[in-house]
Amino acid sequence: MVSFADGFVDQEFEKLNQIADVYDLSPFDQRMRHYMLRGLRPWLKTGKALEMGCMHGEFTSLLAGLYPDLTVVEAASQFIACTQARVGPDVKFVQSLFETYATTERYDAIFLLHVLEHLDDPVAVLKQAKQLLAPGGRLFLVVPNGNAPSRQIAVKMGVLSHLTDLSEADLKHGHRRVYLADTLEREARQAQLQVIARGGIFFKPLANFQFDQLIGTPLISEAFMEGCFALGMEHPTLCASLFLVCEAGL
Repeated sequence: MVSFADGFVDQEFEKLNQIADVYDLSPFDQRMRHYMLRGLRPWLKTGKALEMGCMHGEFTSLLAGLYPDLTVVEAASQFIACTQARVGPDVKFVQSLFETYATTERYDAIFLLHVLEHLDDPVAVLKQAKQLLAPGGRLFLVVPNGNAPSRQIAVKMGVLSHLTDLSEADLKHGHRRVYLADTLEREARQAQLQVIARGGIFFKPLANFQFDQLIGTPLISEAFMEGCFALGMEHPTLCASLFLVCEAGL
């Protein structure tokens, strides 16, 4: 387990449960979970899976259809209750901080999707996740991308001071940092993970709230959404999210 200062566990539990009370799953966020799975699918491993952080269960429900043996670790009781209601009794849930999660189980696929930006010490958690990998297992990391065109526009507008500035939405949702491609990869290397694939998911010209307002209207068609997903595969550093697929290094 990760070592931590006195009071850390209680403080983190309180913080994460407070965030869960205000963390709405927007239409764009829901769509992004499906695009994430499509983006990661070429590297998926069969076998036993672990999801670290479930939010409202959108991605959990997708994983449950692929992994009969799926465990979810989540600190926020509200997120666990919401996700359990979606996926039923076959998925195992453990209420715990990632930092204090201990098990003898080993997993073929471990997913941390939009999680690292919330953590006090992401490298320590990555090292811990590495220890939970079965031989040949893979770790799937996805983070919001600070270099997305929507954020670049926000900087030019003066809404953000720089690309890794924490926005009001970041602070509301408990984000502690904003990632760029190099910072994500650096943390993976610091955790002694071997990166076997990297990329981006969904070219993002608009902010989340703009997508939320326009999805389902004539201005944002399915063809437009599919075009953004396809363009993101060609221009990963301009996507809504960055991803790494990792295996245990030496």
